[in-house]
Amino acid sequence: MNRLLIGALLIYVVASVVTFVLFGLDKRAAVRGRRRVPEASLHMLELFGGVPGSLLGQHLFRHKRAKGRYQIVFWLIVLLHTAGWTAWFLQMT
Repeated sequence: MNRLLIGALLIYVVASVVTFVLFGLDKRAAVRGRRRVPEASLHMLELFGGVPGSLLGQHLFRHKRAKGRYQIVFWLIVLLHTAGWTAWFLQMT
């Protein structure tokens, strides 16, 4: 595996772990009526590779799944990542 791919996967792992943890903290804050993690911060982490952690956090914590505007931005980020990975893999072949 080349170094660029390994680096990208490492970034995805770190960003996903951070995003997942923040989803848990935000859900706890929401339930307790405390200060929340800004949605822009969650989206920024998703943009930088935290999409897998976000998807897992949404599912396990049942958080942000019914919020339409959040979901639209989330799925646009997923499409952006999919397009980027597709282009990169097509370029490699």
